[in-house]
Formats: sequence, structure tokens, C-alpha cells
Amino acid sequence: MRRIAILNQKGGVGKTTTAVNLAAALARAGQRICVIDLDPQAHATTHLGVNPDGKAPSIYDVLTDTRPLAEVRRKIEDRLWLVGSDINLAAAEVELSGVVGREVILRDLLHQDEGNFDFILIDCAPSLGVLTLNALAAASEVFIPLQPHFLALHGLSKLLETTSLVARRINPGLKVTGIILCMYEANTRLAQEVTEDLRSFLERGQSQAVPWANARIFETRIRRNIKLAECPSFGQSIFSYAPHCNGAQDYQALAAEVLGDTSVLSAKAEVDDRGRVHVIEFESSSTPITQPTAAPETK
Repeated sequence: MRRIAILNQKGGVGKTTTAVNLAAALARAGQRICVIDLDPQAHATTHLGVNPDGKAPSIYDVLTDTRPLAEVRRKIEDRLWLVGSDINLAAAEVELSGVVGREVILRDLLHQDEGNFDFILIDCAPSLGVLTLNALAAASEVFIPLQPHFLALHGLSKLLETTSLVARRINPGLKVTGIILCMYEANTRLAQEVTEDLRSFLERGQSQAVPWANARIFETRIRRNIKLAECPSFGQSIFSYAPHCNGAQDYQALAAEVLGDTSVLSAKAEVDDRGRVHVIEFESSSTPITQPTAAPETK
């Protein structure tokens, strides 16, 4: 089971969008996925169509009352489950302040759930408090969504320092697997320059004993797409809301890359009159592929 914390202390960089839509893409690829919303804003919960009204059990009950995850999670669709959040989680930082071992509560409870899922995706709060420490202690990998702006690089160094500290003191197996470039605009010089600066930074870390020594920039770029901004208000992933848009194609390609299948990177596709997606060209393959891939039927 891969346990992945999706983390950036800066808001508005595509963190929740990535957590939800990557989870949906992996589920459609046949994986069993559980999303854990560890953000008091409960954006991932809302994005998946669950009302965070504070009445149903949530991750707050897991952390403060050690309630089993199996009693809290709910099935959203085939192969996709959610452990939701609500505003009560904001009080957890204070309530856990005097609890011994507060940083590893989630890790210990996930051990009881070992084997039930192929992936655990943890949507972290845009902060570096007790909730985020729980995510880093429980995770084996960190994905960092990043908007390609220069200011984002400054925040990245602080985030990597935190992962290094957690790896030394709490979770020696923690690794930063990769960085996901979101809201990407390929035709701008800024995006290209920031990407090159980021690549150079990661190359310098390869010779050091740090959690990001083997980190990479995912080849898939999540392009700026208005459909990705619209779908949370409908409580749907991009695959339910607009399965043929650029955003759906990008997250499908990202999921394939996470699974180690690079054959669908930079795919170009067309939709036939029955709503089926046909991949017609791959930049990473010299052989065109015309076999239809699964896609939700349109009404």
C-alpha cells in the first residue's frame, strides 16, 4: 500500500484538486483508493460531494477519539473511499497539544488498515502544524503540487526542511517522490524558467542524504483549465464533470505515470460519436495506438 501525502503550505496551488482527481484517476485505473481529508477547510470532502456539516463522523473523531478509520470512511464510487473532514478539525491542533505521541496517531491507525487499499492519498492543510506532522509520519511518500512561480520556490525550501526533520526524528522511510506542476502554461517564459530552476535544485540534492534525493518533476503537466475550477462546486471529480477536457486528460496521464506506465504521457485523443475516448498519438511512443480507453458514458 502506497501512502502519499499531498502537501504544500501555500494555498491555491492545486493541492486538493490534485488529491481528488488523481485519486479518481487511479480508481478508474483499477486501484483501490482512500482519500483522507486532513484539512479543516474540508475542500476535498466537498469536492467529492460530501457535506462537511460536522454531524457525521470525520477524521476529527479518528485523531481525538482514536476511532477506527473503517467506521469513518465512506464509499464515494467504485474503488474510491473518503475519510472526510469538517470544521471541528480546526480544534484538533489545540486538543492534541498535550497528548503524548500526537504526531503518530494517524500512522498507528493506518497500520490497522494495512492491506485494504492500494493507495492512501492524504490531502494536507496549507500549514505545517500537528495535522501535517501526522500526515508526514503516516506517509511513505510526499507529492508536492507547485504552481510555476518564483515565489513558490521560496516556500518549497521550507517545506523540504520540514520533511527532512520528520524523516530524521519520526519517519525514517519518508521520501519526497516528486513535484507536480499545476496550472501550467507552457507558452510562458516564466513557467519554463521556474521549471529549469526547480530541476537544477533537485539535481543538486541527488548527492545528499535528504528525503528528496530521488525526487523528480513529473513529466505530466496539469494545464490551467476552467473545468478543474468548476467541478468542486458540483461535488464531482473532473472525470464525472467533464471527462473529455484537458484537465481529465492530464490527471489520467499523471495517474499512469504514478503507476509507472509512461505510454500515455502527453497523449492526444479524440472522442467518437458514442462518447468513447480513442488515444491516437503518444509523444513517448513511436507506435500509434488506436485501442479505445474506458471513459464514462455521456448522457
